[in-house]
Amino acid sequence: MKNIQMNRAQKGFTLIELMIVVAIIGILAAIAIPQYQDYTARSQVTRVVGEVSALKTSAETTLQRGATIVPGYTDDLTADPQELAIGFDAATSNMVDTFTVADGGTATPSLQATLGDNASAAVTNVVVEYTRDAQGRWTCAITGGGSVTGWKDSYAPSGCPAS
Repeated sequence: MKNIQMNRAQKGFTLIELMIVVAIIGILAAIAIPQYQDYTARSQVTRVVGEVSALKTSAETTLQRGATIVPGYTDDLTADPQELAIGFDAATSNMVDTFTVADGGTATPSLQATLGDNASAAVTNVVVEYTRDAQGRWTCAITGGGSVTGWKDSYAPSGCPAS
């Protein structure tokens, strides 16, 4: 008698195959999650830099009128000199915890936004600061990053270095 061998078709995956797929997914996740967190932190800093940069025009206009720059949306035209709001406060952005104007009545004001609120932990308490010199040039700097756990200088966009 001849042995009749039956051909059996494989059904499903073996345990080894499934373990390999799970290992590959784990490796990809281990690489992708930190990259995504870096991308998120960098985009949040860049967003706040852009939001504060947009205020330079309002600040210049206010200074040219001889008024004092104040944060917020309410002008005080009865003050001497007049106080003109530049249309930004901490409630304007969900990434900014506090927004201040330093020396708003001088030729060298400073616009400072401290990240917080909904910002990632790697950039919370970082300060984006635009400062005007007496010749009317604005410079950007990011401070406080060294004291923040997880901060990387690569989060600072070009043109606004971390100091």
